[in-house]
Amino acid sequence: MISRLSPFLRLALLALSLSGFSTQAYTADAPATTATPAWQRVTLGDETERYDFPVYANHDLKGDLKNIREVIFIIHGIQRNADHYFAAGQSLLEQSGRGPEEVLLLAPNFPGTPDSAKGFDNMPVWDVRDWAGGLDAKGVAFALSSFKVLDDLLLAVTAKPRFEGVTTVTVAGHSAGAQLVQRYAALNTIDEKIRAQGLEIRYVVANPSSFLYFNAQRPAGDTFKDYDPAVCADYDQYRYGMQDMIPYARGATGPAVFKRYSYRSITYLMGGGDNDPNHRLLDKTCAAQAQGPTRLERARSYVRYERYLAGKATKIHHLAYEVVDVGHNQAKMFGSTCGLMTLFQVEPPKGFKGAACRPYLF
Repeated sequence: MISRLSPFLRLALLALSLSGFSTQAYTADAPATTATPAWQRVTLGDETERYDFPVYANHDLKGDLKNIREVIFIIHGIQRNADHYFAAGQSLLEQSGRGPEEVLLLAPNFPGTPDSAKGFDNMPVWDVRDWAGGLDAKGVAFALSSFKVLDDLLLAVTAKPRFEGVTTVTVAGHSAGAQLVQRYAALNTIDEKIRAQGLEIRYVVANPSSFLYFNAQRPAGDTFKDYDPAVCADYDQYRYGMQDMIPYARGATGPAVFKRYSYRSITYLMGGGDNDPNHRLLDKTCAAQAQGPTRLERARSYVRYERYLAGKATKIHHLAYEVVDVGHNQAKMFGSTCGLMTLFQVEPPKGFKGAACRPYLF
């Protein structure tokens, strides 16, 4: 028997709509494991702007998905190793006690310029870090932001009438994947459209190197103050702030985006051990340093920043947990007690060995 959490935390049952996808299966380039199937080629977009994209999934996306009752996207980090993220997610699904027949786990793989050997032929390609910020791909004849790819995936999995049971979609990312998810959660315009159908969309942000700030202020001790551009001239340029916004969100303003973002369902997971200012994958640009010296400090500051912007009158529909003693490790972050609860909305089963968590209050 699976023990469900409170309604506020619950990931409602959902099914996957893949009516807009055509698929083929390909062998992953990673070492073969029983936990990692071949990736599948899906076709996204509309009649005038169509493209193929690689996705790992625990179900045949061409098959009968009528029994699916929950869909969870897990977004990889800077190494674009969706196979590893998928395998960790599938292992956690098994530990959760949820029936795999009702959960569809999807791990999109954003092709990067170094990935020519992976078989991602005739697909959009991003420079190594560009996909994490919503920038446009190469290799396609039209503008294609990585955010637009997420739009197309989410619209596909909530399309009706084929999958009337859809109620919730969860999008989770770690590291560079969390940078993508956090900015997408703030800037996309389909969230309300999906929720207007009676559905729920949730975002899980774990250990990003930086966050999107909505004004020119940055952490200053226990408060926030206008940052000195003499210290870092581009500290407020996108992807760190709202200046010089990318085409996907052109015209967006900080106050309007924050107001919308505060009502969206966001959960932050911050590694209590992700506190190395010299970590090899940490963003060390001056714009990132303006947010704090480590991922942990940047995350803690951002939680306070949201409360600071909102004031006392605005309720923030967000949750935050610190994963005790865990560093920059996606399997241990999502495999913590709060990671399991957030992704699968079940209480940890007896004997579960995931890391403990401390909740933060907004």
